[in-house]
Amino acid sequence: MSMTRRLNTELAPAAIGPYVQGVVTDAFVITSGQLPIDPATGSMPEEVAAQTRQSLANVKAVIEESGLNVANIFKTTVFVKDLNDFALVNQAYQEFFDTHDAPYPARSCVEVARLPKDALVEIEAMAGN
Repeated sequence: MSMTRRLNTELAPAAIGPYVQGVVTDAFVITSGQLPIDPATGSMPEEVAAQTRQSLANVKAVIEESGLNVANIFKTTVFVKDLNDFALVNQAYQEFFDTHDAPYPARSCVEVARLPKDALVEIEAMAGN
């Protein structure tokens, strides 16, 4: 029988709806989409690269709450408000994984009409051993 544990950490912003920050199953850790909200201040940076860095920091916090780390991430989905920002998002994304000496995961990046709190980016991830 598969066991599922819900993840909750104060190092990432609280869910803003009826969902959890992430779940751990027997095989995977799956995060909810992480908005670029600083959990300490509740604020969101204005610039898209800074938002990307904050969203990734929040993903990292949820993944680490499970006992894994950035190197265990094997898939991400990046939602952006404007695909014209792709180069800025991509640079911040690359720097994040390089800084953590982690392999680049598989990734999808899609433009969306709107994100919660009018964020410019939201990122979700899957990780496993």
